[in-house]
Amino acid sequence: MTAADQLNTARRLSAAVLAVSDQLTVPEVLQTIVDTARELAAAQYAALGVPDDDGSFAQFLVSGVSPAQQAAIGPLPRQHGFLAVMLREPVVQRLDDIRADPRFDWWPRAHPVLEAFLGVPIMNGDEILGALYLANKPGGFTAHDEELVRVLAAHAAIALTHARLYARSRELTIAEERARIAHDLHDAVAQRLFGLRLTAQAADLLIDRDPAAARARLAEVTALAREAAEELHAAVLELRPARLDEDGLPDVLRKQVQILDRASGADGPRLHYTEDDPPVLSPAQQAVVLRVAQEALHNAVRHAGAHVIRVSLARLGSCGVRLEVADDGAGFDVAATLKAGRSLGLRSMRDRACSVRGHTVFTSTPGQGTAVLLEVPGD
Repeated sequence: MTAADQLNTARRLSAAVLAVSDQLTVPEVLQTIVDTARELAAAQYAALGVPDDDGSFAQFLVSGVSPAQQAAIGPLPRQHGFLAVMLREPVVQRLDDIRADPRFDWWPRAHPVLEAFLGVPIMNGDEILGALYLANKPGGFTAHDEELVRVLAAHAAIALTHARLYARSRELTIAEERARIAHDLHDAVAQRLFGLRLTAQAADLLIDRDPAAARARLAEVTALAREAAEELHAAVLELRPARLDEDGLPDVLRKQVQILDRASGADGPRLHYTEDDPPVLSPAQQAVVLRVAQEALHNAVRHAGAHVIRVSLARLGSCGVRLEVADDGAGFDVAATLKAGRSLGLRSMRDRACSVRGHTVFTSTPGQGTAVLLEVPGD
C-alpha cells in the first residue's frame, strides 16, 4: 500500500469515526460505516444488519446495491444462513466462496451472486449487536481488510450502544413522569373528594333548617362527584399504555394532551390540541408520530418554562401526516446544542422519523419558544 493509499484510508476511517459523535442519526452513522467498509476493503457489496427479536432485522443497511435491486430482492431478510451465523458466533468469517460453505443457505432470485465473503460481528463485550457483511472482492479478502472492518465494527457498536442506552434512559424518564402525573392526579382527586365530603356534611346540617340551601349544596355534591370521576378517568387513561391499534393516533394524542394539561396544575403551561383531517397511517408510522409527540411534549413541559403549548396534527399531501409541537417558552440555540452533544432528545426524534422515511425540523430561539415539526409521507 502506497503512502497516498494509507493517507486515504486514515481519512476515510476518521470520517467514519467522527460520524459516531457528529449530529447524524444512528441510521446515517451506520450507513456511513457500511459505505466506508465497502470502499476500504474494495468489496462490490456490503451490508450491516441489526437483528430484532422476531427472527428478522430491525435494521439492514446495504452498500453497492441500487434501489431498484433492493426493491426486486424484496423485504428485509430473515435471520438464516450466514446472516444467522454472524449473529450467533462472535468470530470473523473470511471465505473464498460463501456458496461452498455448508452453512450457506439461499438467497432470493433477484439477489446478487456472492463469492468471496468477509463477515465481522459488531460486539459490545460478549453481546453480538449485529454484523458487517462484505462480499465479492477480486482475489478475496485479506487480513488487512479484516483489521479495517474490525475498527469500523467497533464504532458501529458504539453508535448502537449509545442508541440503546438512550432508549433505556427515556423509558426510565417516562416511568418517572408517569409516576409524577399519577401523584398529581391523586392529589387533585383527593382535594375534590374532601370538598365533596364537606359539602355533603353542610347539606345534612341544612336539610331540616333550610331545605333550599340544602338542595343547593347537594347540587354542588353532584358537580364535585362528576369532576372527581373525570379526574379518575384521566388518571386511568394516562397510566394505561397507548393503544394505537384500537383508538387510533388522533384519539390517543388528543387524550394525552388533555391529561398533561390537567396534570400541569394551575402554575403549569396550558396545552391545546388541534387536528385537521389526519389520514390513517400504518402502525409503524403511528408509533413514530406518537413517540416524537411525547418526546417534544416532555421537553416542553419539563424544560421550556412555557405558558402555552400547542399540538397540531394535520394531513400532509394525500396520505401523509404533519405534526407540530410548539411552545412560547425559553427556547434554545439548536445549532449550539447539537454541536455540544447535548442533543439526545433531538437525535431520538430524528432517528424515529428516519425509520419511516420522515424528517424533523427544530426551530427555536432563546426567549422566543420552540417548535418541533415532523412530516411523515404516506406509504
